[in-house]
Amino acid sequence: MGTGRRGLIATAVAVVCAVTVLAAPGTAFAAPEPPAPTASAAPTPVPAPGKDLEAVRERLDRLYRAAARATDEYNAAEEKADKQSEEVVKLARKIVEGKERLRQLTARAGAAAAAQYRAGGLPPEAHLVLSDDPQDFLDGAGRVRQGHHATKGLLGELSRTQQDLEQYAKDASAQWKKLEAGRKAKAAAQKKIEKQIAQAEQLESQLQEEEQERLAELEKEAAKKAQTAWLDSGVLSEISAKASAQGRKAVAYATAQIGKPYQWGAEGPKSYDCSGLTSQAWISAGRGIPRTSQEQWKRLRHIDIADMRPGDLVIYFGDASHVGMYIGDGSIVHAPRPGRDITVAGAGTMPILGVVRPDAD
Repeated sequence: MGTGRRGLIATAVAVVCAVTVLAAPGTAFAAPEPPAPTASAAPTPVPAPGKDLEAVRERLDRLYRAAARATDEYNAAEEKADKQSEEVVKLARKIVEGKERLRQLTARAGAAAAAQYRAGGLPPEAHLVLSDDPQDFLDGAGRVRQGHHATKGLLGELSRTQQDLEQYAKDASAQWKKLEAGRKAKAAAQKKIEKQIAQAEQLESQLQEEEQERLAELEKEAAKKAQTAWLDSGVLSEISAKASAQGRKAVAYATAQIGKPYQWGAEGPKSYDCSGLTSQAWISAGRGIPRTSQEQWKRLRHIDIADMRPGDLVIYFGDASHVGMYIGDGSIVHAPRPGRDITVAGAGTMPILGVVRPDAD
């Protein structure tokens, strides 16, 4: 979130506080203080890896997948917080406009009341007797009746404006509570991410250099085995669809990021997480899509693998915790995990949940 938005939100909250005091006595907002920095929780101790590098590889995979799930939680909470912040700002603007309208109406009502007071000293019969021109009096009486109607309408509008302000204040209070809940959810997800990554890094740090090299080989072998099995199914022979114009733009953007580091919660331009890469690639192609891999799976149109075309998104694992972009020839471009760079990989190197198409219409 940029500093401009933070300033706007701070201003909005200040306005909401002021109006709430006027509209609902005894109720006020208090902008939460930023959370105090806390030391990172110590990672849970893990057993020494010994020589069972395959078990280490599997454990690392579980840890990084858990971090990926927590990253989706973090990104979803951040997206909600952004929307709630926008709602608070909109409500603050309505409150400012409502206060100005209330001030104008109050001034007009006061002027009307003063005018009626000045004209109301004698009964109408006395005004008629004292008037030099009865017709002028009758014309004036008509204008007085019109003034009464106008004043009644003015008071009604004044009451409605006051009610609107009270409702805006209640709505702003509810949105602020949601914003606070989102902030807590985001912080909890961040703690999960950091814990899983810390455990994985600790586990990797226990390996000797030759063990790390062998572990890398095991990862490559596992990926190759999975990709070979996927290709041997004959699926690639069925995939022949060409990319759409927008799909080509999305692929061009995603492949241009190859070599940049993975960073959880990042949306570029220097680093990305898996769904940050795919969502930004499609934004660059003129199509906004959900921010997280789980929402991409839920909300985008599902496509049969045989109908897959470059630009489509391949969703992985049963919990939809990872996503890559299909670029053709059985390959994807994706941001793998912490400690790795954006790269090209076989589309079948991970368990495929399904395929979705951002520009299905």
